[in-house]
Amino acid sequence: MRTASLIAPHGGFLAEQDLPLAIAKDLVETLSRAPAIPLNRFHFDDVICLATGVYSPLRGFQDRTAVRSVLTDMRLPDGEIWPIPITLSVSDVVAAGIKKSRLVRLTYDNRTVAIMHVDDIFWQDPEEEARMVYGTSDPSHPGVKRLLQESPIRVGGPVTLTEEPAWEEGPVLTPRQMRALIRDRGWHTVAAFQTRNPLHRAHEYIQKVVLETVDGLVVHPLIGTTKADDVPALVRWTVYQALLQEYYPSRRTFLSGFPAAMRYAGPKEAVLHALARKNYGFTHFIVGRDHAGIGSYYHPLASQQIFHRFAPEEIGITIVAAEPAFFCRKCDQMATQKTCPHPDIDHEKLSGTRVRTTLRQGGFLPPETIRPEVEAILRNYYQGLL
Repeated sequence: MRTASLIAPHGGFLAEQDLPLAIAKDLVETLSRAPAIPLNRFHFDDVICLATGVYSPLRGFQDRTAVRSVLTDMRLPDGEIWPIPITLSVSDVVAAGIKKSRLVRLTYDNRTVAIMHVDDIFWQDPEEEARMVYGTSDPSHPGVKRLLQESPIRVGGPVTLTEEPAWEEGPVLTPRQMRALIRDRGWHTVAAFQTRNPLHRAHEYIQKVVLETVDGLVVHPLIGTTKADDVPALVRWTVYQALLQEYYPSRRTFLSGFPAAMRYAGPKEAVLHALARKNYGFTHFIVGRDHAGIGSYYHPLASQQIFHRFAPEEIGITIVAAEPAFFCRKCDQMATQKTCPHPDIDHEKLSGTRVRTTLRQGGFLPPETIRPEVEAILRNYYQGLL
């Protein structure tokens, strides 16, 4: 079998920032009196992505120059595409302490999880950032709400992990590890499917249509921070495992978590997700309608159309714009508007609201739209049995 030649990471290299565990332990002890920046789960997710190469070519939280460039041009200062600032907010008290020592500890759950060299301390207007990233300053938008609740004081600089992240869900391969798996399996083309929801048969249909044209498919669910009312990652993971075990070819599919936090930034987050998947070595990225959207803040096609702004070689990964799928009673199969001539009245569709309401009330969903294994897992969750 010919060795697969992998797609280059964004910017040409994987920006990994970690240390051998023995060295990391000694460094943490040496810096035990250094100032500490406590992280919430959202920023901890960012630290993991920055240090393991998910956000290559970034090596750390961005400084004021990079933030301004990203906000105004959707590019890094060197011209590479980058759609959303990756920044770290600190309180004025923490910022005052950092001024005396630029080498700081990043702590999460009372543990030092990373070391950061602070190169810049600056002020960023949260409302301006919200308008430029999310297209709105409405505090009802979860991404805007998070920004407005954080301090406008930001710190920028490279971060280095000092401990290996632990995951409840299952395998969460780093970009380097995923690239090794792709080589091992001899895949030359591999598609990633992004999701923060349980999978139903419309998702399965889209994935398998794509799998007909590529060597491998990685179901790559986001397992970082999401909204409180989203289905928890551990419950979703059980769904993904059940589906892949029963209905997918094991040598051509793989399940691995994507450790990023959910920003709900619609089209700009779709670009971020695509660039991150390029870093993992994927050649194709499936982008559905309203990818990373929330409510009615973004046009359903915005997350697909934004890629038209850039030359394909700048994005560097093939974008597969997926149509919403449904079960057509007249066709007697899954289809999309591209392949089905029949009106909506003949279409059986699922929505998150319908799934939640039906299963909480003990009802049943059409088997044409959801696998029985998935329905059983979600029924237990919505009825408080998980």
